[in-house]
Amino acid sequence: MCRVLLGLIVDLHLADGSSSARVLKAVRGLLDFLYLAQLPSQTANTISRLERSLVVFHENKDVFVDLGVRDHFNVPKIHSLLHYSSSIRLFGTTDNYNTEQTERLHIDFTKDAYRATNHKDEYHQMTTWLERREKLQRHAMFIKWQQQEHLPTSVPPPSQRQIGPPQPGIRYLKMTRNPTLRRVPFDDIACKYGAVDFQDLLGDFLALLKEPHVSGRALRNRGENTLIPFRHVPVFHKIKFGNRDGAIIDAIHIRPEQVDAHGRTIPARFDTALVRTGLQPENMHGNQGEF
Repeated sequence: MCRVLLGLIVDLHLADGSSSARVLKAVRGLLDFLYLAQLPSQTANTISRLERSLVVFHENKDVFVDLGVRDHFNVPKIHSLLHYSSSIRLFGTTDNYNTEQTERLHIDFTKDAYRATNHKDEYHQMTTWLERREKLQRHAMFIKWQQQEHLPTSVPPPSQRQIGPPQPGIRYLKMTRNPTLRRVPFDDIACKYGAVDFQDLLGDFLALLKEPHVSGRALRNRGENTLIPFRHVPVFHKIKFGNRDGAIIDAIHIRPEQVDAHGRTIPARFDTALVRTGLQPENMHGNQGEF
C-alpha cells in the first residue's frame, strides 16, 4: 500500500475543487516517517528527518477533517508516533521491537475485563473491575511485606523502594535438541551471518582447548596451523536463557536475510549479545551453560 498510495493521489481531484497540496504533504510526511522508522541502521541525521516528516504530517493532517474524511485524530497509534525518535535513541532501531508487551496488556486490561461483565454498559463495568483488581493487588503486596518478619522494620514496602541498575546474574542456556540449520558452509557464515572471522576464531578456540595456557600471538600462530576437518557447522536461530528456577528471562534471535515466496526481501535480524570470554576451558566445563 505504501508503494502505490502516493501515486494514486498525485492527481487527486477534491470534491470542493480545492488544491490537493495539503493532502499530498500529509500523506508524503507519513510515508516518509514509516520508511525512515524501518531503517535497520539509524543516525542523528535519519532521526532528525524522521522528526521533520512527522511535523509535516501534523501540520497538514487537518485537511482530512476539512474534507469530512475524519472527525478527529485522537488515535493512540497516531500519538505513539511522537515517541519513536526517543525510543530509537534509547533502545536502538525498531527491528528490535515487537508487540508482545502491548498484546499482553490488551488481554489483561480489555479481554479479561470484558469477560467479567454482563456485556451491557461494559465500559463502566470494565473500569470498575480493573480498579478493584489493582486495589486487591496492592493490598496483597502490603500483606506480604508485613508477613516478612526477617526484613528490618526500616525497609519500605516494595512499591516505595528505589529501583537501582540491573545486577548481572548467572544465566543458563536452554537450547533446542536440533539446530535450525544442520549444515551451513563457512562461506555462508561469513556472507549471510556477518561472522567474517568465524573460521579464524574457530581455529583459535580449538587451539585453546589443546593448550589452555597459551595466549596472545602464540595462540594465533597455533590457531592458523590448526586443521579443521569440516567445512559446515550447525546453526541455531534462537537461543534462550533461563534462571535457576528454569524460567525463561531472555532470548537471542538470529535471522539472515531471506526472500519469501512472493519475491520480497525479508531484512536480516541479529540480536546483540555480550559474551564473557575470560573463563579458561577447564573452568568452562565445570560451569557448562552458565553466562
